[in-house]
Amino acid sequence: MQQPLAERMRPRTLDDYIGQQHLVGPGAVLRRMIESGRITSFILWGPPGVGKTTLAQIIAHRLETPFYTLSAVTSGVKDVRDVIEKAQKGRFFNAASPILFIDEIHRFSKSQQDSLLGAVERGIVTLIGATTENPSFEVIRPLLSRCQLYVLKSLEKDDLLKLVDRALTTDVELKERHVEVRETGALLRYSGGDARKLLNILELVVESGAAEQTAEGSDGDADASGAVGDAQADSPADSSAGKIVITDERVVACLQQNPLAYDKDGEMHYDIISAFIKSIRGSDPDAALYWMARMIEGGEDPQFIARRMVISASEDIGLANPNALLLANAAFDTVMKIGWPEARITLAECAVYLATSPKSNSAYLGIDAALALVRQTGNLPVPLHLRNAPTALMKDLGYHDGYKYPHDFPGHFTPQQYMPDALQQQRLWHAQHSPAEQKLYERMVNYWGERMKD
Repeated sequence: MQQPLAERMRPRTLDDYIGQQHLVGPGAVLRRMIESGRITSFILWGPPGVGKTTLAQIIAHRLETPFYTLSAVTSGVKDVRDVIEKAQKGRFFNAASPILFIDEIHRFSKSQQDSLLGAVERGIVTLIGATTENPSFEVIRPLLSRCQLYVLKSLEKDDLLKLVDRALTTDVELKERHVEVRETGALLRYSGGDARKLLNILELVVESGAAEQTAEGSDGDADASGAVGDAQADSPADSSAGKIVITDERVVACLQQNPLAYDKDGEMHYDIISAFIKSIRGSDPDAALYWMARMIEGGEDPQFIARRMVISASEDIGLANPNALLLANAAFDTVMKIGWPEARITLAECAVYLATSPKSNSAYLGIDAALALVRQTGNLPVPLHLRNAPTALMKDLGYHDGYKYPHDFPGHFTPQQYMPDALQQQRLWHAQHSPAEQKLYERMVNYWGERMKD
């Protein structure tokens, strides 16, 4: 059975590897590590089709050490333990640790990830994990702390064009097809920085053009009047005999005929989840439901959808409707309990609620402003009256002295300094005056006066 073009074009060496120059370019961290022949455990995080698995396979070819591969989709705890046992038995004294590559490590459960900890910590195996999901959410903290994290980026336009040129000039199948690429806009747009998707689209378009040529040739053989030449001249894929011409129109036509041919695993989810979140942010419930339906039909993990709505409830709705976060969190818990197909109803309810809620990102902007201020000003001392005083010495030094307990005052409030001395007048939170947030703003102005006015 013939391999797909994407597999035939998979690089075998770093010199053939396209993209990720910040990691594998001359002098970059991963190149130095690979060329030294000794690597430490690390996790590759990035969107689909940017070279995570390829990097692991290049390491396997380059290093003279046992290399084990597991897929988190099909492997369980027993499989992990079996590999660790083999690695332990097969390791020689002072030899480099065997490498364990786990694809889609974000799909491993907590217990599966726990089973890796001891082996990674003791150096029985060197772990290479690949994930399309944020490891902060999907990889347990003890395992993450034992691994370096390297972020891979979507391929740039120049990288993708180089990949197309290499495929057309080096692939044994495409070289025989006489392909001419006249326009690349649609190829690049539909690939979305994903090398595998780009090659799948290219292969689909070329095969479609070749099939048309074959059909036209058959028609010509049956036509004694010589109509073959006219048929070929009118072909959208082929403006000259024997040549497959790729244009934007041709790419769009092929993908409309077979829209899932290049995305069988739902790998457009980064684009679609972005459209989904932007629809919620833009208060369009119809668009939010449409993009959610696209994700559901594409086989997306319901927890992935629910998790993004929890984030949106905090980032985009926030104090304008605090109940949004409660509902989003309840939806996430419900999805965990019931799964498909009923979870679609819960997700839809939450999406419509978030999309139709008033919007505010004041908390989001406030914490970012606070983080920037902390990085700028460093570790300013806590005012003495705010410090805890559990010992007599601390009391003698003035810790806690002068602190006013707000509950002892009318309205449970009394003015006093809470910021460091150097930042007493610093503002970080700015209300955005949605109906719910306006009440919070008015309360703060009533408490603090001019200091809180925007």
